[in-house]
Amino acid sequence: MTAAAFPVRTGTNTGSSRQLAGTGALLRFNLRRDRLVIPSWVAVTSLLVLSLPSSLRSVYSTPAERADLARQMLTNSSLRATYGPVFSDSLGGLTAWRIGGYAAILAGVMSLIVVVRHTRDEEESGRQELVSSAMVGRRAPLTAALLTAFVADSALALLITAGLAGQGTAGALALGLGIGGVGMVFATLAAIVAQFTDSGRLAKGLTGGLVGAAFVLRAAGDSTTDDASSPLTWLSPIGWLENLRPFASERWWVLGLFAAAALLQGSLAYELAGRRDVGMSFLPARPGPANGRLGTAAALAWRLQRGSVLGWSLGFFAAGVAFGGITKGAADLVGDNARTREIIERMGGQSGIEDAFLATMVGMFGMLAALYAVSSVLRLHSEETTGRAEPILANAVGRLRWAAGHLTIAFAGAALIMLLSGLGLTLGYGAEPGPILAATLVQLPAIWTLGALAVLLHGLSPRLSPLSWAAAGLALLLGWIGPALNLPQTILDLSPFGHLPKLPGGEMEWGPVAALTGIAVVLVGVGLTGLRRRDLST
Repeated sequence: MTAAAFPVRTGTNTGSSRQLAGTGALLRFNLRRDRLVIPSWVAVTSLLVLSLPSSLRSVYSTPAERADLARQMLTNSSLRATYGPVFSDSLGGLTAWRIGGYAAILAGVMSLIVVVRHTRDEEESGRQELVSSAMVGRRAPLTAALLTAFVADSALALLITAGLAGQGTAGALALGLGIGGVGMVFATLAAIVAQFTDSGRLAKGLTGGLVGAAFVLRAAGDSTTDDASSPLTWLSPIGWLENLRPFASERWWVLGLFAAAALLQGSLAYELAGRRDVGMSFLPARPGPANGRLGTAAALAWRLQRGSVLGWSLGFFAAGVAFGGITKGAADLVGDNARTREIIERMGGQSGIEDAFLATMVGMFGMLAALYAVSSVLRLHSEETTGRAEPILANAVGRLRWAAGHLTIAFAGAALIMLLSGLGLTLGYGAEPGPILAATLVQLPAIWTLGALAVLLHGLSPRLSPLSWAAAGLALLLGWIGPALNLPQTILDLSPFGHLPKLPGGEMEWGPVAALTGIAVVLVGVGLTGLRRRDLST
């Protein structure tokens, strides 16, 4: 039986104004709950964008060099697929080209997480039913969730606009509004997906897959045209951002696409929300056996996380093929630009430019895989705080055995997705697999260290768990923009990835690898000790 078969509540709460009763209080509560997550995400994303003009100025110091870069992009389909076409050789135009699409992806991910967190996650935990029993309108929770995402996207748009205003006010406003618009499109899309799924994790995974599909559509379209005019590009919200053309004779009418999509999707989400009962979904989960394949804690952990492992694995393999294919094109693009070569060599080592580029890509895959490791470890947090862990632990299952299932998937899953990224790079680049696969596996000690830090923080107190994301975000930030800003090595070494050998092309150094592995083991041990001794959180 689907959720549509359940009756919709009627009575005194059917008027349009009463349907939204309590929205303001819920919005304030949501913002208070996200007082660390949203500012951190907005700050990191805006910093990535705002750091680009100075970095580009140092790499391409003259207008002639920037014009030459734009001309080369017109003939390099691989790099167009990765970053999109260039519409202006100004610093603002190159900033929009280089980072605009990726900032839009980050805005979309932030927005979908916020919406699912305050809708499906709340229903899954049972808290929404308690809230709805008070003087709260039927559509107030969804409205408050969308408004929370709107506040986050507006803050991001404002920071980008203010920070890039020196490059051109109109272009800065267009880029800020476009990135915020992409965020709201995926926020309302997540609101729809949350109506069909019975778990927040599945809703996030499906919406995240749609974000990836939008990037693939944009990349496929841009690989065939040099002006973002492909129908495939127009099917993607990220492609709309390109066609808005910040800093290049802005097309303001494109903003109407963002507004129309957000309004239509939001209206559909409201309609669906009114046709189901709280806690139910249009696609309820099938009941499964309590024995056989789900007879152990490890089997249950795999059942809960297998979708995430599969999604990350496929995504890393596809990205490896794509970036492996553009390696030779990226080397041609660098050419004789000494500053670009210096940045790539700082990120990827002092070997040949192609090896250095591959090492840079491997490092980026490693930093992104750390996000998977943290997310997988923190499944312990969600299982504990939603009360699902307590019935399991009430049986003949110890805490260490319960945690071991999830940690095995977290650490072994990280190894799997890095191995697949290496296979993808090998296929795309057309090289011998040995050196590239070895380079991807060398990233594991740093990935495991960040995952182990998540184990430590959760083991000491569930309230400390969100700090794991801050540590992973710092590592990503230092690895992404640290070399471009020429930060001192002492600062870059704050990230565990700063201690790893630069492979392929560099010399293998076993000392840092062994040290990071040992640190990860110690952190996991201390975290599990804390988990065993403290009370469960519900």
